[in-house]
Amino acid sequence: MNLAIAESLPELKQQRKKETRKRILRNKWMYLMILPGLLYFIVFKYIPMYGLIIAFQEYKPYLGVLKSDWVGFAQFHRLFNDPWFWTITKNTLVLFVLNITIYFPIPIILALMLNEVRVQIFKRTIQSIVYLPYFMSWVIVVSISFVLLSVDNGIVNNLLAEAGYEKINFFLDPRWFRPMYILQNIWREAGWGTIIYLAAMAGVDPQLYEAAHMDGAGRFKQMWHITLPSIRNVIVIMLLLRMGNVLEVGFEHVYLLLNAMNRHVGEIYDTYMYTVGLLQQQFSYTTAVGFFRSAVGLILVVVANWLAKLFKEEGIF
Repeated sequence: MNLAIAESLPELKQQRKKETRKRILRNKWMYLMILPGLLYFIVFKYIPMYGLIIAFQEYKPYLGVLKSDWVGFAQFHRLFNDPWFWTITKNTLVLFVLNITIYFPIPIILALMLNEVRVQIFKRTIQSIVYLPYFMSWVIVVSISFVLLSVDNGIVNNLLAEAGYEKINFFLDPRWFRPMYILQNIWREAGWGTIIYLAAMAGVDPQLYEAAHMDGAGRFKQMWHITLPSIRNVIVIMLLLRMGNVLEVGFEHVYLLLNAMNRHVGEIYDTYMYTVGLLQQQFSYTTAVGFFRSAVGLILVVVANWLAKLFKEEGIF
């Protein structure tokens, strides 16, 4: 019996290979469409990982990766003893928490409100208006804020002066750095963030709403008991993806708001890596900082994914 099975194994393997080739040929156009995305990740995401080696070296550009001296974990030891380590960690975490607690629910609420609009022209107009800021660069967004909040001729400060209040220097006062950051983030990103949630809401079975309506449920109860539970998996996945960026809250936006007066509350990992790594040319140390940041993000994603599955939700892997 065992001999018969052993003799049939090569034939089975050959048959599986034929089926695999047929399946690939049958779906060749789909695989062809995947190819550009696959090449992008290989060239720009996986090959650059080779550069992480210099986090364990005292890298000298004129010696290259192969001839630079190995220093083990010295760069990481330097990071944990850096006076700026706790400051940038705290600032990054504060901005991340603000994003999760204030920004993250806004696209969900906005999508729920848009989903309840029944006049299609009005709905599409509002959608276009809220999407529009996303197509502006952070330079334009911060420039608009500067025009509105400037001490000299800013509209907001002029209104404050006319109302009898003192003018506020929003860009130099450290107390206004985080409110400005989160408000600008909401204004630019919230509209675009609604797309995924609106797409998820479009897939909710209309019969559920009809049944709820027959039972006397109003619009708010339908939204609370049908729409939100139906998109719960999407919300969890979006939250998990954000956990991966816990120490990566965006370089360009923060860098444009940063100055000598608010640096102690605004310096984050991204801006610190730019300042130390590129401007001071400390490539190995900066790579170690980036390595540490990515490792923390990876751990948080794995833990959050495990917690999601623990509570019977869909994870991302």
